[in-house]
Amino acid sequence: MMQQRSMSNAAWGQLILLGLIWGGSFFSIALALREVGVLTSVTHRVGWAALVLWGVVILRGHALPRSARVWIGFAGMGLLNNVIPFTLMAWGQTQIETGLVSILNATTAIFGVLVAAAFLRDERLTRSKAMGALLGLAGVATIMGWQALTGFDPRNLAQLAVLAGTLSYAFAGTWARIMLKGLPPELAAAGMLGASFLIMLPLGWAIEGSPFVAVSFTAGAAIAYYAIVATAGAYLLYYRILDIAGSGNLLLVTLIIPAVAIVLGAVFLGESLPARAFAGLGLIALGLAVIDGRLFKRFANR
Repeated sequence: MMQQRSMSNAAWGQLILLGLIWGGSFFSIALALREVGVLTSVTHRVGWAALVLWGVVILRGHALPRSARVWIGFAGMGLLNNVIPFTLMAWGQTQIETGLVSILNATTAIFGVLVAAAFLRDERLTRSKAMGALLGLAGVATIMGWQALTGFDPRNLAQLAVLAGTLSYAFAGTWARIMLKGLPPELAAAGMLGASFLIMLPLGWAIEGSPFVAVSFTAGAAIAYYAIVATAGAYLLYYRILDIAGSGNLLLVTLIIPAVAIVLGAVFLGESLPARAFAGLGLIALGLAVIDGRLFKRFANR
């Protein structure tokens, strides 16, 4: 079940920082994609992040796991939590606004509830979770346009790709619970990203050519940001917040991310989103609030 704890000022500060970092990642990826291909951008993201996190693992003296099950877990997490979603979302950003990608990314928690209920005995689908999931799915339909149910809009393909990426994140969360339970977080993250790099390097090289290409300072800085800060650093910060604030409070970061990405996209990329995108975000936010439950409990207590 989701942990629900009170939030200290320090925890709030770290949560907001994580939202700012991840919100900025959509902007930095958009800048990098102007000069490198989708697969190349993902290869750099997982490669440099893996290098940093394996350095952390070595400095902290963690022993390498000997169990084949753990290494299979790393490979599965690499696919589900990095290779598939990073690639689908990066491709989606070449077709639709970065702010819209970040809004659709907020459905990760909605799909996470549904997937966990399907595969984990201790994560049953309660009435509030089911209602929250339905609200979130209604938000998705609102963003894509209800006419998408009867007609096809080429933009919807990119939106569906992003949603497939969030569904992959959801399966990754359940996979981690089953295969990597008990591992130090930094070791789990390093193993996952290392496996991702071993998958992406030959795949990207075969399709797009060598990832070691000359880029402008702007693109280089963008790659450094989303690989080192928004992936390696953000994973470490994520697990720190999880430890001090609980998974229930971590849901809140999914509402900070779109706000940051939308502002950056509007100011620096000249993007604008239709009103239905914000209406859909409101429904997703309401769905997350229903799943979390605390806001409604406070009203009930009053």
